[in-house]
Amino acid sequence: MRLGNFILVTCLLILFSSSPVSNVMGSLPEMKPVPHPRTGRPDVRIIKGKIKKGDTISVLLDPYLPLKTIYRLNHRSTRIFSLQKMQPGKPYRITVQKGRMTRFEYNIDMADRLVIQKCSDGFTMGRLPVEYTTTLETVSATITSSLFEAVRKSGEQCELALKLSGIFAWDIDFIRDIRPEDNFRVLVEKRFYEGKFSGYGKVRAASFTNRGKTFNAFLHKTAAGSEGYYDENGSSLQKAFLKAPLEFSRISSKFALKRMHPILKEYRSHPGVDYAAPKGTPVKTVGDGIIAAFGHSSTTGNYVMIRHSNGYTTRYYHLSGFPEGMGHNRKVTQGEIIGYVGMTGYATGPHLCFRMQKDGRAVDPLTHKFPSATPVAPVEMDQFQASIRKLAKKINKTPQVRVTAIRDLTGKQDS
Repeated sequence: MRLGNFILVTCLLILFSSSPVSNVMGSLPEMKPVPHPRTGRPDVRIIKGKIKKGDTISVLLDPYLPLKTIYRLNHRSTRIFSLQKMQPGKPYRITVQKGRMTRFEYNIDMADRLVIQKCSDGFTMGRLPVEYTTTLETVSATITSSLFEAVRKSGEQCELALKLSGIFAWDIDFIRDIRPEDNFRVLVEKRFYEGKFSGYGKVRAASFTNRGKTFNAFLHKTAAGSEGYYDENGSSLQKAFLKAPLEFSRISSKFALKRMHPILKEYRSHPGVDYAAPKGTPVKTVGDGIIAAFGHSSTTGNYVMIRHSNGYTTRYYHLSGFPEGMGHNRKVTQGEIIGYVGMTGYATGPHLCFRMQKDGRAVDPLTHKFPSATPVAPVEMDQFQASIRKLAKKINKTPQVRVTAIRDLTGKQDS
């Protein structure tokens, strides 16, 4: 028995140490099909499918590779993506030439795919972008009840509503500002994988009319390489703080110097805003900052306090819990989830109590004016104006435009 184990271990060591598989990051060469000796046509088959429950790399590749080669590929791929983590429903593609696998592709997620490619001395593998066919389309709708409903009725998915609300989050409070007859128009990239819709790319331009006032947004890539949304004058739509710490909820109590407390039944100051929302709704920090405190109090329940620049602090009360990784003095970025709506402490129902202070004094986050981020640099303004003129024409013309290449909004390449 001991001798048998020794032989087994020795064979496995030889198997994995002698692998001709190399790991690469970047582009992998496509194998040129070899013409069939009789027909003259490439002797290549492409097998497409989706991972089924119980599928393993051995099951998929057994007809096309020796078992020892599959073991080597499985072992080496862990440096890039473990083939043991393939998920049901994810697409894969196997290229077979003369009965042998020459290429294996698996979509890890919406952005990346694992590619294993046969080469002269073995296999190479890498993590590459998923290849989509992209169209640039204009979507427009008028709101009758909610942004989500308007997007759905226009034939689009809720993801587009989230993108829009994210772009205009600093100017429009989608909890309390939306009214019937508000409308939007958006120029958005749509991605297709093998002919099927596979989500949205970037919003290139958008306009949103709220209460009779129109807000415009144009995606712009600065000379430094960062992307952001700017209005027609080059002012950044991003501000130091979001208009609200959670999306699509309801304000149940506003900022007040004197309010009847629903539990204590006495008048008290309420220097904050209450947002009624289902338990578990994600709560986001409204601005970049550092977690100054978090924990539990008998009155405010689970809470987080964040210290921001320029003397601002924000507080989030009555949370049901916190995400993993919370810690004192940890940096957080605007829009990051820092808790979930609950009804801990003195609360009659699930809601978030949100409070803000400037230099130690309470301010009303619904009416306070916040500074904007850096505008388009003067040296870039001519280029920016030329770019948005193109986008403005596209967003107001035919509903669909086929795009052959999308790089940036500098005007260097734009179909």
